[in-house]
Amino acid sequence: MSTTPDRTAEVAAAAAGHLESWLEHQRRRLRVPGVQAAVRVGGELVLDTALGAADLDSGAPLTPGHLFRIASHSKTFTATAVLQLVEAGRMRLDDPIGQWVPALEGSALAAVTVRELLGHQGGVVRDGRDNDHWQLGRPFPDADLLLRIAVEEGAVFGRNEHFKYSNIGYSLLGSAIEAVTGTSYAEHVQRAVIDPLGLADTGPEWDPARAGEHATGHTGLLDGEDSRLTIPAVDTRAMAAATGFWSTARDLTAFGAALTTGDTRLLREDTKRLMRRPESEIRAHGAPPRHYGLGLDLRTVGERRLVGHSGGFPGHITRTWIDPEAQVVVTVLTNAVDGPADVLARGLFGLLDLALAAPAGEPQPPAAELDRYTGRFVNLWGATDVALLGGRLVLLHPSAPEPAEEHLELTVEGPDTLRQEAVAGFGAAGETVEYTWAEDGTAAAVRLGGISAWPAEVFRAQRAAQVRAGHAGGAGR
Repeated sequence: MSTTPDRTAEVAAAAAGHLESWLEHQRRRLRVPGVQAAVRVGGELVLDTALGAADLDSGAPLTPGHLFRIASHSKTFTATAVLQLVEAGRMRLDDPIGQWVPALEGSALAAVTVRELLGHQGGVVRDGRDNDHWQLGRPFPDADLLLRIAVEEGAVFGRNEHFKYSNIGYSLLGSAIEAVTGTSYAEHVQRAVIDPLGLADTGPEWDPARAGEHATGHTGLLDGEDSRLTIPAVDTRAMAAATGFWSTARDLTAFGAALTTGDTRLLREDTKRLMRRPESEIRAHGAPPRHYGLGLDLRTVGERRLVGHSGGFPGHITRTWIDPEAQVVVTVLTNAVDGPADVLARGLFGLLDLALAAPAGEPQPPAAELDRYTGRFVNLWGATDVALLGGRLVLLHPSAPEPAEEHLELTVEGPDTLRQEAVAGFGAAGETVEYTWAEDGTAAAVRLGGISAWPAEVFRAQRAAQVRAGHAGGAGR
């Protein structure tokens, strides 16, 4: 998709209202307590929103300033810090980890290299045989326990035998950073990665002084449950380099922007290319292959080659995706174990791409004229959006995880009528969208390919009577 960051930012800012509306629809439909999201293009923050609750027990509303535990996003921060040390000549990618963590000498992990740990190619145990710290059964490992797990349980596969995701491996990288710099992991990444970007709402480990600023984590909904329990925050101790960070969506998009092409505040261009290059191919049971770089998850979506990371912490599921060449960063943070952060982030990218892909053709009426047609219209079969994206009207189904995939272009036929584009499909392609207007000029109802729909509050008010009328009609036959 050929576009400039300036144009992308302009289009994204114009679409921000619909992006937020879609996020809120998805949040309510999936019963997610809270969603915090941000979109940044070329350094410009075009969306910064928070929806729902920070804590279901108190009912406190979520704000863009609430802090989230971002878990494995920490690996990207750690990888950045390691590669800075490599650039400075203080560490090498082919250094064995035993060189920097002497307690590993004589163990099966001693020869595993820094690069193999960054790319999860060291064959290292994921979390250890007993990792109930992930469900608050015990504290996270301290430094002594981390080393004991690494020495006694660490080797599962041979080096470069398989991609094997490992929190223990990244925790050892944190120990190596401490050995190289002579400071604590937290102190070094704060000074080398966080402070240069001015990330005031990001930190490498649980800070009790800021406990009141955190969004509360919540349990998942199991087997049709209706309620969630809150989950207390915990310290990740010696595993901070793998999973300890906290941040906001706004700050994470600022960090992601520093990893895009052309931004050298943290790393040189050649280093970022190395970081984004596929280090591992991940194949499992016939599924399409996935790839991982050095501290970055890699994915191709349409024409975009995305990099980023997810995070799963007790009570929080988070995701950041970065398009390095287009300089677009999307972050979604959720405060529940079953939060759909990745689905929502990819959906935002899809809607943005739809806005950028406005078809060439007849000139469109001004946005101010088209805006009167927009809205979310609901009937017995669900919700349909008429949205203004990229300067033209499109029909979308907001309940879909990727609503852009089955959109229909709309053209204005008259003051009360739109026409859906003529394409093959199971819906009402080629048919009309007809409007009935209220006295204040807003849409009172629409007929979408022959079936009526109303603004959500109108439909909810009349739904019971509508269904009862159907029962009465059926009884009379």
